[in-house]
Amino acid sequence: MKKLLTLLIALSAFITASVEAKTIYVTDNIKFTLRSSENNRSKILKMLPSGTPLTLIQQKSSGYSKVRTPSGVEGYILTRHTQEKPISRWYLKKANEQLAALKSENEQIKKELELLKTNTSSAQSSLQQITTERDQLRNELNELKQTAANAVQLKHQRDQLQERVITVERELQQLKRENQALQDSANQDWFLYGGLLALFGVILGFILPKLSWRRKVSNWDTF
Repeated sequence: MKKLLTLLIALSAFITASVEAKTIYVTDNIKFTLRSSENNRSKILKMLPSGTPLTLIQQKSSGYSKVRTPSGVEGYILTRHTQEKPISRWYLKKANEQLAALKSENEQIKKELELLKTNTSSAQSSLQQITTERDQLRNELNELKQTAANAVQLKHQRDQLQERVITVERELQQLKRENQALQDSANQDWFLYGGLLALFGVILGFILPKLSWRRKVSNWDTF
């Protein structure tokens, strides 16, 4: 019976211990006194949190060190409460700061990457548009070249036609002059023919009466 009771008590204690057991940590948030002189009964000038950077002025044989705080307060602190390297919390703080900086830098890099992707997409779109415009301009240039070639050919044909027109105009003027000369010559011939006919008519008019008179005279002689 006693064994059973002892077992129950032990089991209850174990269960209680298991229920109440949890992990705890020793705090490093400690403050140390900065005193006006080299003893623990002197006036406290300031409470210094652990990890506070101090400027060492002089290390005493009494176990105290004369130091200066970042705000300029000078006093004494036990040398055993100081060390030449920062405490772990300081390193942890620096690590956290660096981690935060790296996270911020990572976020910035992500934003820049997204911006680069956007710019790349925009650049590809612009490149495609430029390529399309280049092809269009190339086609227009070829059309202009063809048009220019046609224009040169048309100009050559126009010059040939102008030369032909000038030649035809000259030939026409020559024909007009020749036609006028022929007309003048024909008029002269008709005038000459008319004069000859008139002269011939005058001669006939002069001869015919005489012939008629002679014929009458001859007839009279016969009677």
